[in-house]
Amino acid sequence: MRILITGGGGREHALAVKLAENSRVERIFCAPGNGATAIMDKCENIEASDIESLAEFAFSHSIDLTIPGAEDLLVQGIVDLFESKNLPIFGPHKEAAQLEGSKSFAKDFMKKYGIRTAEYETFTSAIKALSYLEHAQIPIVVKADGLAAGKGVIICQSRDEAVKAVHNIMINNCFGEAGSSVVLEEYLEGYEASILSVFDGNTITPFISAKDHKKIGEGETGLNTGGMGVIAPNPYVTESVYEDFLKNISDRTVVGLKAENLIFSGIIFFGLMITEKGVYLLEYNLRMGDPETQAVLPLLESDLLDIIEKAGKGHLSMDDLKWSGNCSCAVVQASGGYPLSYEKGYEIRGIEKDQLVYISGAQFSEGKLITSGGRVLTVVGTAQTAEEAKKEAYRLMDKITFKDQYYRKDIGTIE
Repeated sequence: MRILITGGGGREHALAVKLAENSRVERIFCAPGNGATAIMDKCENIEASDIESLAEFAFSHSIDLTIPGAEDLLVQGIVDLFESKNLPIFGPHKEAAQLEGSKSFAKDFMKKYGIRTAEYETFTSAIKALSYLEHAQIPIVVKADGLAAGKGVIICQSRDEAVKAVHNIMINNCFGEAGSSVVLEEYLEGYEASILSVFDGNTITPFISAKDHKKIGEGETGLNTGGMGVIAPNPYVTESVYEDFLKNISDRTVVGLKAENLIFSGIIFFGLMITEKGVYLLEYNLRMGDPETQAVLPLLESDLLDIIEKAGKGHLSMDDLKWSGNCSCAVVQASGGYPLSYEKGYEIRGIEKDQLVYISGAQFSEGKLITSGGRVLTVVGTAQTAEEAKKEAYRLMDKITFKDQYYRKDIGTIE
């Protein structure tokens, strides 16, 4: 088989590594890929980036399966285009991708189908949004409606913070068109959880749970990022929490998808909040998470390609997913200054063969890995217990160096 993966982050590197384990996989093309996929066995980076050129590449190179890594191409309609050309692809069509591409679309879907979620209001006018904030309950969550690279959600602890957030999003256009409307949402107190799953058009089959650490600073402080680390499984996802998730979120999502004819084979990522009142759905993503993918896939014993193929035929079940029973801790190493301004172009040293290191913001040049982005790499430790997995991750991380590196030292150790 010949597989095309779109994207160039740690998620895409992890997908390539997992898919390459299957002996039927002859070649994996990554568009654009990164420094790791450039030198991986079975892998080759390509320059195609827009959906038309990707479709042309898939046709001309007899690609058997395409897996979109990031959300932007899904929202643009890459699945619709590929399917119109009879090119096999794993992911949601454009309309279904709006569950991630538009927070107001997603919230309205949740409300319509009784999926437990926070109370909210949507505004296309900054004046009306600011007026609403005059009497809104604080804390409050301000969300840019569109895609904002994982940074469009601002938790505001004061009314002044909320006003500033609305100004920055709707008036100063800090997220561009993504902020043309905002969702003002009830703040929920509790523990966050991430559950990746596969939708086969009939049922949703969840992966093991994970816990993301979004903030740049230790103690979960500072600016939001694309994610600074993950532990899996999530210790707060107990059996009762999981059953609550299935009954009030996952099962009702299936009902809604079928009722709205949003049928596809692909990923549904549930961003959850576990509260004293039950499990609430914060958001949908319609692709694998980053760095959740890097933490979860090393624990998957089943063949990923087999899972995707069964989903494509509409008959995936929980019996098809086998897990190692181990725990994992994934720690992101970033460029100093991320998520704001940062320097790049520094050599990465200390990565040893057979370590679980997934590259994201680095390119391969003259025999060296050189930093090229904000989140540079993810180091993963796996072990029988969460504590041992954390120790292993940081043991490996301490060996890897580049100028101005930064990583949190408390992944998995805080509430």
